[in-house]
Amino acid sequence: MSNHIYIRFLTLLHTIEGKGELPVLDLDAKKLLETIAVRHAQGKPLTVTEAMAMAHIASPATIHRKLDVLREIGMIETQFEGSNRRTKFLVPTPQAAKYFQTHSQVMDQALSQTS
Repeated sequence: MSNHIYIRFLTLLHTIEGKGELPVLDLDAKKLLETIAVRHAQGKPLTVTEAMAMAHIASPATIHRKLDVLREIGMIETQFEGSNRRTKFLVPTPQAAKYFQTHSQVMDQALSQTS
């Protein structure tokens, strides 16, 4: 029965995405956003240089394009830390937090439908 929870989650999520309630992100952009959010939550923000080297997600050129897309739609921003103006850190925005909160609510809804 539990293997169907994920399918319910995906079905609900696709419904919300189809209504335009969430930005439509391709798989590379989703993976990149997730990685940025996880690293930020761990207190280890990802640098642009580190992101560009993540070959397991995509090529550097593709990652560069996806970072631009995520910035343009307001899901990430770059920040400097302290007086170091050479290293840009990627951080999720409040819009990204809302994106993940919506995913959490959909997950809760899928789990509540287990009966």
